[in-house]
Amino acid sequence: MRALAALLMLLCAMPANADWRADVQAAQLVGEGDFSVLGFRLYRAQLWSEHAPVNYGEPFALHLIYARDISRERFADIGMNEIERQAAAPIPQETLDRWRDDLMRGLTDVEPGGQLSAVFLPGKGVRFYAGERETAEIDDPAFARAFFGIWLDPSTRAPKLRMQLLGRTQ
Repeated sequence: MRALAALLMLLCAMPANADWRADVQAAQLVGEGDFSVLGFRLYRAQLWSEHAPVNYGEPFALHLIYARDISRERFADIGMNEIERQAAAPIPQETLDRWRDDLMRGLTDVEPGGQLSAVFLPGKGVRFYAGERETAEIDDPAFARAFFGIWLDPSTRAPKLRMQLLGRTQ
């Protein structure tokens, strides 16, 4: 009985497995929208922040809820293509390779209903979550800005979704 009591006390003393919401505690939903390709909805995106408009000087979170299966490899490939496309200048290959490895650490395969989240950490980088589980923290501010730029940069391939995420109407 003492062993059980000691185990319960130890478990209660351990930190809870916090999800992405703990990183943006006072955040509110800024905007959301669906991302579709050829009429097929791939995911619902939500942008959470304490303040609107969202800026790179404070934490914010991008939360994706998937409608279809997608592998982390596919997501990483698409993400890296967009990062390269949006870059103002060519990115060295070793940086691209490192960033792809970072994406692979942060992402997981998803099924319909699966959730991936990324939290922007000002001056530090990005923290990734699969569901409520932290998958990786990448300490690279340039990578973080490039990653979030996939959705938030004015040159995004999904300008309507960008406007929805930012809480703006077209």
